[in-house]
Amino acid sequence: MTTRRTFIITSSAALCAPWVARASTDDLQAAIDSLPQLHSLQINRGGETIFAQAPRGPGLDRLANIKSCSKSVVALLLGAAIDRGEVPSVRAALGQVAPAIVPQNATPGVAEITMEDLVTLRAGLERTSGANYGRWVSSRDWLADAMTRPMVSDPGAQMLYSTGTTHILGAALVKATQLSLLEQARDRLGRPLGMEIPPWTRDPAGYYLGGNEMALRPTDMLKIAMLLRDKGQFDGAQIISEDWITASARARVRSPWSGLSYGYGWFLSPSGYMLARGYGGQIIAAHEGRNLAVAITSDPTQPARSDGHFGDLMRLLDGPVLAAG
Repeated sequence: MTTRRTFIITSSAALCAPWVARASTDDLQAAIDSLPQLHSLQINRGGETIFAQAPRGPGLDRLANIKSCSKSVVALLLGAAIDRGEVPSVRAALGQVAPAIVPQNATPGVAEITMEDLVTLRAGLERTSGANYGRWVSSRDWLADAMTRPMVSDPGAQMLYSTGTTHILGAALVKATQLSLLEQARDRLGRPLGMEIPPWTRDPAGYYLGGNEMALRPTDMLKIAMLLRDKGQFDGAQIISEDWITASARARVRSPWSGLSYGYGWFLSPSGYMLARGYGGQIIAAHEGRNLAVAITSDPTQPARSDGHFGDLMRLLDGPVLAAG
């Protein structure tokens, strides 16, 4: 059991490189001490957890709301469905994969939106996030509300960050797999990774919210980061195909807010990270080149903007965390 305040530096790393390890430790400690919103930080290097500390918040073994990191989890579930042949390809259209969820009064062109458009947040539909989020989740039919919004961009063109887009993707996966999003997450990620995935928010029709409000233990967030770093493998088993992880790491669009590139559900940093980002400063990150997997949780009630706490976290990742690799 990992205690609330745990700090680990492997003895083998310290013996092999004592001065480097000590410098990295000091830098990491100073960094997290200066970030009052940060709840926990874990770093796994080459299969060994070299740093794990939860100076604030509920600790490493208590459930944390991962917020929009959920979008990246849904992206992995899309890869799993394609691996199994339940979704024919990432370029399959919504009207082909899940025609039953497309409302009769859907905005023209909705049925032609592809799985790739959805997983890259390029559906073209007016956003449901930001100022529109409250009205969307207050609506009587979240899917219909999202799919009857006006087209503000051509599908496949512009990144429009929208939880409604990932919710449509999640509902399409339900129809394609005949499993709820919770069942998919438990069967295809939870069980093989040894993670608890509790139920989370559902819409008025009973669909689990695709793209927000999932809860995981920080230690389990680290397992997902390791899965990503190791090309879909975990504990010697191929959980998600290497092809899907590789495709996910290819930049498809750039975020107009953070400036980061975006692949299949994962942000891509100039320094080489693939990362999931959630409101408040929740991060699941992998750096294949440095053999690093990282999980960060922060206060989920406080904003984490690119020019604020999230920017500080990126400097943490690009500075002392990367140096630990």
